[in-house]
Amino acid sequence: MVKVLTKGGQDLKAVGRHLAYLSREGDVEMETDDGRRLSGEGTEQELLKDWDLDLEEARRTRELRSRPGLARPKLVHKVVLSMPAGTPPEGLLRAARAFARETFGAKHRYAMVLHTDEPHPHVHMVVKAVSEQGVRLNIRKATLREWRREFARHLRTQGISANATDRAVRGATRAKLSDGRYRALQRDASRRILAHEGAAARVRTTASEASSREALMHTRTQVERGWLATAEILDRQDQQDLAWYVKRFTEALPPVRTDLELSREAAKPREHRPPQREPTR
Repeated sequence: MVKVLTKGGQDLKAVGRHLAYLSREGDVEMETDDGRRLSGEGTEQELLKDWDLDLEEARRTRELRSRPGLARPKLVHKVVLSMPAGTPPEGLLRAARAFARETFGAKHRYAMVLHTDEPHPHVHMVVKAVSEQGVRLNIRKATLREWRREFARHLRTQGISANATDRAVRGATRAKLSDGRYRALQRDASRRILAHEGAAARVRTTASEASSREALMHTRTQVERGWLATAEILDRQDQQDLAWYVKRFTEALPPVRTDLELSREAAKPREHRPPQREPTR
């Protein structure tokens, strides 16, 4: 998993607190892009000074004053590289080190730390938002997809089985709810949510809704063609059993749902369903 934490990172104090949390106030060693190993009290202040984040914040403050409507950009991006429980922590760290070197090396300053205090080992990475060449790092969905593929590649070079598969290819159609939204649904606040979404939906034009559904259906069609082509290749390679399972997986893909339909479905009381049986041949 490659995840970007969206909260924080906009001011110097917040960045310092995050770095102190990652280093456990200096008790856990942090690695930097220039190969240093930092530990001990004051680690975060050393990084803030080394990265000239105080100058970056001062420059940004001047821009905000001259342009009051300007959005507040981040000083750093917070990235988490994680794998399931049982993954060798040192292998994960080596993969993260190689990923960071190829992705950010000689461009964006970064620091990382391995945490093993939870069942699943993970590496926290803090990346300076503005490169040494003055280019700001903008992380988009396509960026995350590419990072996941590259991180999985580096994991495999360490002998760790990993693959980055898009949600659409896995047949996942339900969008992940935010924590606040999920808790609201659990508190039976679905009526208020649906009322709000109903008002928002009425504002949307019919053409916009149709366009969204058309894009989803196009993606689904491409996914189904890809899986069926894979099944044909397996069949020609005399792997009929595996080809059969690929075909059954394709046939069992859940129906396409728009975000509005998914929200309505999530707000409905869940019905008890008997466990599905594996299809018989």
